Amino acid sequence: MPDPAPVTVVDDIEACGPRVCDDMTVEVALAVMASAHAEYLTVCDGDDQRTDLVTRVRLTALRDSPLYTDRIRLRDILAGTLPSPGARPGVLALSP
Repeated sequence: MPDPAPVTVVDDIEACGPRVCDDMTVEVALAVMASAHAEYLTVCDGDDQRTDLVTRVRLTALRDSPLYTDRIRLRDILAGTLPSPGARPGVLALSP
């Protein structure tokens, strides 16, 4: 009997969790993750191109922080446009 074809494992970043659009709010993203039993979401732009991954831990930490509002979208998190905890209003964080 011939050997079966070798199986190769590919680290496919596209396969990490459900694909969602970057305009999704944090609360909806957490609901999607809970229903899909996923720890990661693959975040895509308007052209359905993967832009980043986001974890449940990161979203939960943001939701539980004093910075959280129900208007924060995934693109805000990934772009690093959230204010830092001690910043004055109107001052943006330089890193997420």
